Amino acid sequence: MLITRVLLAALCATSTLAALAQGQAPAPPAAPVALPSSPAKKELVAKLLELQRPAVEGMGRTMAEQPALQIMQQVGPFLQRVPVEKREVLAREIEADVRKYVEEAVPIVRDRAVKLAPSTVGTLMDERMTEEELRQVIAALESPAFRKFQTLSGEMQRVFAPKLLAETRPLIEPKVKALEQTVARRLGLPATAASAPAGGGASPSPTPKR
Repeated sequence: MLITRVLLAALCATSTLAALAQGQAPAPPAAPVALPSSPAKKELVAKLLELQRPAVEGMGRTMAEQPALQIMQQVGPFLQRVPVEKREVLAREIEADVRKYVEEAVPIVRDRAVKLAPSTVGTLMDERMTEEELRQVIAALESPAFRKFQTLSGEMQRVFAPKLLAETRPLIEPKVKALEQTVARRLGLPATAASAPAGGGASPSPTPKR
């Protein structure tokens, strides 16, 4: 997909939001002058976004699943300490807890990602690309216009990921905490023991069964 790499890379960008908030990131360059817009141009942008909707939804799914994956990684060592006769049952229960979280969280972030795309990625394309360039991108992903489109990846991350994270954090954090507490309770641990590490720095692991 055309912007799959861009949108998935946005997930990595979310792990640096704390550093950005502390002023550790360099100041962004001055914004270039926006190109003229038009109804026809907006239609082209909308068409391109619709073509890339699966990639946008995939990015939302990945962002929503990441906390559950981190919790599963943390739980692994604790499960090894559980008696063998109880381990399989406990693992299935935790897997069910994670699956329930994913089923609830993914639609929230996925749908919000689709709603945010026009006002973030779409606006950026409208401002930085001409109608003809948009037509070329739609018609031929290997065109010179596509290479220019790729150069916008960093800015797409900057305008999209922080907004998606900010809008979904209040909705998702309670679910993440509830999942952490449920898993910790099953393991007989303090609620903080199974918490995912801050910043989302853990390496990805296989997606929980859904």
